[in-house]
Amino acid sequence: MTSHQNHPGEPDPAEDRAHQGEDLAALLQRLLDQSQGKNQKDLATAAGISYQTLNAWMNRTRGTSRVDPETLRSMVEVFRSWGVKTTPREFFEAVGRPVPGPTNEEREARLLRIYRQLPEGKQRDLITDAEAMLRVSRVS
Repeated sequence: MTSHQNHPGEPDPAEDRAHQGEDLAALLQRLLDQSQGKNQKDLATAAGISYQTLNAWMNRTRGTSRVDPETLRSMVEVFRSWGVKTTPREFFEAVGRPVPGPTNEEREARLLRIYRQLPEGKQRDLITDAEAMLRVSRVS
């Protein structure tokens, strides 16, 4: 019998299988249950979102497909700061989105420099193209 060894920071594949298909409400509830003494209000405050919005997600009365990626990343960081193991992948999968690549300040700065050099019409075209790429990546 061989044992799979994970690299530091990689989720355990067995854990991933145990939570496949989890929506955002189920994920948040599971992680809050692992957060000693923390509740929805604590999470909302720490993640910079309104309690009403978080509560609606938890009660499944508000859709989650358009949750801002930075909000998802913020919740990951809050849970990690509380000592709860989680990954961005869990959050993005819970809202039915592909996991974006890691941010890279140098690449982002380069893209912004290029954008600023374009005429206004080409800037609009670039935004339109980027939005189309994003829509296609959500379907794939």
